[in-house]
Amino acid sequence: MAHDEVDTREVLEAATAADDFDMTDEELAEAAQAMTGFRHSTRWIFATMLFSATLSLIAAFVLSYDAIKLAEDPLTALSCNVNAVISCGTVGLSWQASLFGFPNAFLGLITEPVVITIAVAGLAGVRFPRWFMFTAQVIYLAGLAFAVWLFSQSMWVIGALCPWCLLITISTSLVFLTLLHYNVRENNLYLPATLQARVRGWFRADYDLYAGIAWVALLFAAIFIEHGSKLFG
Repeated sequence: MAHDEVDTREVLEAATAADDFDMTDEELAEAAQAMTGFRHSTRWIFATMLFSATLSLIAAFVLSYDAIKLAEDPLTALSCNVNAVISCGTVGLSWQASLFGFPNAFLGLITEPVVITIAVAGLAGVRFPRWFMFTAQVIYLAGLAFAVWLFSQSMWVIGALCPWCLLITISTSLVFLTLLHYNVRENNLYLPATLQARVRGWFRADYDLYAGIAWVALLFAAIFIEHGSKLFG
């Protein structure tokens, strides 16, 4: 049953009106929990994922290019070196920017095309195996944790901000949420039945949307609290 195409009320009314009640109890329960509406549709979920992953890929390209320029000349002036706080050069020259021995941005050049491929395939109607989508969720959780760690290092250890890095943090968060949205809708996370029903209810009520907005607001609030007027100095 395609969750994004079924109107729950119509399904239940049709089943109730039918003389033979050919829907099983499991199908009725499934219909009652269906996530309907455009925001829960396959088109919206994968289009949002595609948009977010594309933003991440663009930022990764820019950061990779800047990393090469810094390797050639550490004193080179990057376009996003605005002041002491907004300084991609300061962040790019830190050890955190090359945690694995190469610029972190190279990871984005590898991973984001994979996400874009999944999003395009999803829009085309491809249904990936449950284990594949579960694995993708786990891997992207690690990616989100890494992006948040880099943000915290930039904020409170390096003491400088990189706009492109911030874009990656936000877009990575959005990709994670859209992937989670789809996996909860399709029951791909191997959750116990009771927990799955509860989590699906949260997503059906758009709590994930509110959480995403609150998360982005929290990131910007942390930036203004930490750096304040120095951002524009």
